[in-house]
Amino acid sequence: MKLDQYERIRHDSLKLFNKANIILTEEEKKNIEVADLGLGKIENTGLQLVTYVNTDLVCAKELALLPNQTCPEHKHPKREFDDGKEETFRCRFGTVYLYVEGDKVKNLSSQPPEGDEEYYTVFNEIILRPGEQYTILPNTLHWFKAGSEGAVVSEFSTRSTDEDDIFTDPRIKRIPEIS
Repeated sequence: MKLDQYERIRHDSLKLFNKANIILTEEEKKNIEVADLGLGKIENTGLQLVTYVNTDLVCAKELALLPNQTCPEHKHPKREFDDGKEETFRCRFGTVYLYVEGDKVKNLSSQPPEGDEEYYTVFNEIILRPGEQYTILPNTLHWFKAGSEGAVVSEFSTRSTDEDDIFTDPRIKRIPEIS
C-alpha cells in the first residue's frame, strides 16, 4: 500500500472513531494500523485498528470498517499456550454483519466481496448494532462486514497473535507493507 493511500484510509478511520465517540490519544491516532492484507483493495477488503493493550492474558482493540468493507474469513487456531484466541465483538457504531460457523442463514443481509466468494465458507449470520455483542470461540472460522455507513467495533479478547491467524484466502498477508 502506498503512503498516501494509508494516510487517506487512516483519516477516514478517525472520522468513524469520532462518530462512535471513541477518544484516542494523539499517539494512537498516528499509529492506526491500516491492514490491506496484501490484496490491494483496502476499501473493499481490509481493516483499520488501534490496539490499546495486548498482554500474555488479555487484548483490547478498536476496529474501524469503512462502508461495506470486509474483514475476510479467518480463524484463531490453537497455540502452544492456549486453545486459540477467544474474542468478543461489541458494536459501537453502524451495523456489523458477522458470519460464523453454524447453520447458514437463508436470506443473507450481506455478501462476500465480489470476485472473492470462493474464500468464504461460513454463513451463520449475526447482525450487531450499537450496544450489541457476540463472543467468538477459539478456532472458529468467521468474517465480518460493515454496513453502508461503516462500523466501529470494540474487541476484547485473550492474547492476540495476529501473525498466527489462518485465513481461508491463501493470498492474504496479515502484516501490512507500506511503500
